[in-house]
Amino acid sequence: MASFNRVILMGNVTRDPELRYIANGTAVTDIGLAVNDRRKTPSGEWVEETTFVDVTLWGRTAEIAGEYVTKGSPLLIEGRLKLDTWEKDGKKNSKLRVVGEKMQLLGSRSGGDGGRGSKPRVAAGRGASQGGDEFNQANDGFDDGPGSSGGPVGADDDIPF
Repeated sequence: MASFNRVILMGNVTRDPELRYIANGTAVTDIGLAVNDRRKTPSGEWVEETTFVDVTLWGRTAEIAGEYVTKGSPLLIEGRLKLDTWEKDGKKNSKLRVVGEKMQLLGSRSGGDGGRGSKPRVAAGRGASQGGDEFNQANDGFDDGPGSSGGPVGADDDIPF
């Protein structure tokens, strides 16, 4: 039987990313993402619910997050769910998190970015479009989608649509 593990989240970063490097030199950062959901109760009252999600980014995506993402930044993350389990003091613990494979910075490219400053946006990673804000996890083993040739940026410009 086939499996499918894909998560797409859009929300605001809850804390500044802390970039670190593991023993083999790979960059990693953990960020928190607050995702809001607004729904109407049976009585007609609007209720807002916030879900806090831990996201781990690796490689160049982690480095870009460390450079351009700050607390409060609007962000879109695509990735997969991962269940971490560990035992501490004889008690089994588990935590569900998202391993982010693609990241897209949201919001304005100039001035109107909520007081975060006007940092320039750059594109990096496989399949990122020129001048875009999408960052793909390098070596993620997943196809970057339709039209992705794995070649240089703009290689599929001859597609008529």
